[in-house]
Amino acid sequence: MIPDNCASMHLLIQADVDGELEPAEAARVAAHLEICPSCARLQQRLLSLSSRMHGLPRHRAPELLREAVRTRLAKEAAGKGGGGRWRRAALGAAGVALAASLAASLMLFALLPRGDAMPDWIVAAHIRALQPDHLMDVASSEQHTVKPWFAGRLPFSPPVKDLTQAGFPLIGGRLDYLPGHTAGTLVYKRREHIIDLFIWPAGDEAFVSGSGARDGYNFVRWKAGGMVFWAVSDLNAGELEEFAALWR
Repeated sequence: MIPDNCASMHLLIQADVDGELEPAEAARVAAHLEICPSCARLQQRLLSLSSRMHGLPRHRAPELLREAVRTRLAKEAAGKGGGGRWRRAALGAAGVALAASLAASLMLFALLPRGDAMPDWIVAAHIRALQPDHLMDVASSEQHTVKPWFAGRLPFSPPVKDLTQAGFPLIGGRLDYLPGHTAGTLVYKRREHIIDLFIWPAGDEAFVSGSGARDGYNFVRWKAGGMVFWAVSDLNAGELEEFAALWR
């Protein structure tokens, strides 16, 4: 389990690499990096990956992803009372940004070491989701609410379980887009720790169940019932294994 100050610092480091921090926050990051080798290594990895993304070609995002973004933006526009012109402009801008982002992600995936790439992507998706307003598309502790929400949004039906009685309450779900996979992600809690469970249909590719860690985040992966499962969290490895065992 990573220290709380490092967990929050990971998000600031990402923002700093993207040039999105105010001077005071950037100075705070710099001071932390001087005394934390782990976060310094994370920054170097992000800088290296960012530099490799420059000049990548753009490709059209899959229609499923584009439609999900259109739907979310339309809801936000309606909630803010925005007019039709605003919605059209927002959707158009989002489509361009989304296509560029997806293309960069896919091309970057091709540049990463093949045998060890998915843990990096899983952890990166988990860290992104921890940013404000990114964690859940549907917030509910009821499995009979979360499971139907995925209907029509995914070409498969991810299984949903509520482990509240075991100390791992379900709190919601969302869609995630990983290289080669559209995932249904279930969100659980263990005390103050968030657990993301990524689920997608198993393919023909080789798959080995197991566990590991990346940048202070633990993960457990397994295959069952024609589905692939990846659980990731900053929760300690023992409790995350307990969660996976209960889920299986």
